[in-house]
Amino acid sequence: MRELIVGGIRSGKSAAALARARRWLQEPGHDATLVATAIAGDAALAARIARHRAERARLVPQLATIEEAHALPEALDRLCARSRLVLVDCLTLWAANALAPLDGPPLHDAAWQARAQALAQAVRNAAGPVVLVSNEIGLGIIGADAATRRFADALGELNQRVAAACTRVTLCVAGCELRLKEDAC
Repeated sequence: MRELIVGGIRSGKSAAALARARRWLQEPGHDATLVATAIAGDAALAARIARHRAERARLVPQLATIEEAHALPEALDRLCARSRLVLVDCLTLWAANALAPLDGPPLHDAAWQARAQALAQAVRNAAGPVVLVSNEIGLGIIGADAATRRFADALGELNQRVAAACTRVTLCVAGCELRLKEDAC
């Protein structure tokens, strides 16, 4: 199973992903690893990260966590195994780390396209189940500045690439899940 869970901020997408991990871990011999992509660039994001950590520890205490803000395709290649579910939370922050980094220049279009393609390929090649979380930011207004429009376009294209590589795509709204795609595995 390869699943993309998309939704807005506070839509329930992370909770849905954690529920997948909780179910997976009920089977003997299964393990699960969360790949966290956030970088705490300010106090508000640091607090959000802390809340997510506490929630994961409470809901799925046996879920291992690694932090990988940049080399996500490589992390999937390294972590994916038949008995391990890999949960990525989230693609939005991974894209932000590449396109609007806190500590260096942004990736140019060709480099970003290569990274997005590498991620989609890593999802396709996954030896075990992968659940990826991403924001759907394309339902709002068009950004007022070029950087915002570039990011919204890049994330929308990334979500489409990853969705094409997944067997299931789920939209979360107000804590409710709507299946958008369900392919036979």
